[in-house]
Amino acid sequence: MSFKAEYIWIDGTEPTAKLRSKTKILGDDAKGAELPIWGFDGSSTNQAKGHASDCVLKPVFVCPDPIRGGDDVLVLCEVLNTDMTPHESNTRAALAEVAEKFAAQEPVFGIEQEYTFFKDAYPLGFPKGGFPAPQGGYYCGVGSDEIFGRDVVEAHLENCLKAGLGISGINAEVMPGQWEFQVGPLSPLEVSDQLWVARWLLYRTAEDFGVAATLDPKPVKGDWNGAGAHTNFSTKAMRESYDAIITACESLGEGSKPLDHVKNYGAGIDDRLTGLHETAPWNEYSYGVSDRGASVRIPWQVEKDGKGYIEDRRPNANVDPYVVTRLLVDTCCTALEKAGQV
Repeated sequence: MSFKAEYIWIDGTEPTAKLRSKTKILGDDAKGAELPIWGFDGSSTNQAKGHASDCVLKPVFVCPDPIRGGDDVLVLCEVLNTDMTPHESNTRAALAEVAEKFAAQEPVFGIEQEYTFFKDAYPLGFPKGGFPAPQGGYYCGVGSDEIFGRDVVEAHLENCLKAGLGISGINAEVMPGQWEFQVGPLSPLEVSDQLWVARWLLYRTAEDFGVAATLDPKPVKGDWNGAGAHTNFSTKAMRESYDAIITACESLGEGSKPLDHVKNYGAGIDDRLTGLHETAPWNEYSYGVSDRGASVRIPWQVEKDGKGYIEDRRPNANVDPYVVTRLLVDTCCTALEKAGQV
């Protein structure tokens, strides 16, 4: 019996890449085996010119397809040039190098992916031509007057679980039609691969309900929270010592590091990181215990226990997880290594 393999990849659209996918039919002999490379027209995905348009899809993560079911699979791929070198849009390759370099420090991530549902050009729950009641009761709310899109959210959660992804929770967010799911704790490559697949499943699940999901970091201007991808991070040393927690926080504020990170934390970051709505200003770095207005939050339990993790609150909802995890591992692990805290 043949089976369907949905090959998924990240395109070259700027400033925010999009997900693309297409279906390959494979025979019985491919079940349980290493899936074959494939190709696509890069001139249609902002990844090549028409006169040399071939790009290569190399499978890097495979999981059950919860939508089609049976033996069908989802296949996340990285994009290569025809000489088998990483394509310039391939940010996974750079993460793989950094993750391998610092593997002994055992970096672990949990990423909180916020997103917003839209229908007919309005956020789900917004009356056409107007606004709902101000934010306040929507966060983790219940009831049809405050919660919009729960049927889509539950279907997406179920699809992620059937796919075997490391989903660790969901909740309604501060604005109507705005939600969050969490992926992790997982290693850098695992959390990034699985977040991209979970995003694809979000878009695909929402199709069946006639709504669209967006990772726009500021989907509604004005007095509404934006959408982020708060990134929780730790190493073995941080999970054992509070001194290592402080070293990591300090390293993220040294020299050019704050701007080096922020400029790679998603397009439109200055619209979201204004210093209001539970954010720090995009051009200022700070960290603090239990402070959701800081760039980096140290959870109160971490201070109490004297060990744990930190939460970088700056990444946008539209951030590339391969990039944010690479930057955090490189910056923090280098500092911990220099301080002898490994």
